[in-house]
Amino acid sequence: MKEEFYVYILSSNRNGTLYVGVTSNLIKRVWEYKNKFIQGFNRKYNIDKRVYYNQYRDAQNAIKREKRIKKYNRMWKLELIEKSNPEWKDLYNEITGLSGQAGQ
Repeated sequence: MKEEFYVYILSSNRNGTLYVGVTSNLIKRVWEYKNKFIQGFNRKYNIDKRVYYNQYRDAQNAIKREKRIKKYNRMWKLELIEKSNPEWKDLYNEITGLSGQAGQ
């Protein structure tokens, strides 16, 4: 089974503080942020809503894309999120299959 990689953007809220990252386990990584297991910037600013992600087949392309996104200005990042997620929904439940379950 081939490993997959993800570039993601987390936000504190709509138009809030943004964080761009890359991982091979998107569900686990966002769960760690939501449950405050990761110290630092994300925890300080309560950045735990996954508002954007993109999947890649190899780590090099994912890392390249992450670096490019980080270099872009804030307005460009906001537009990127708005294109695929205009309501700024937290997409975590969507990828875990929990959307629509009571209590989620």
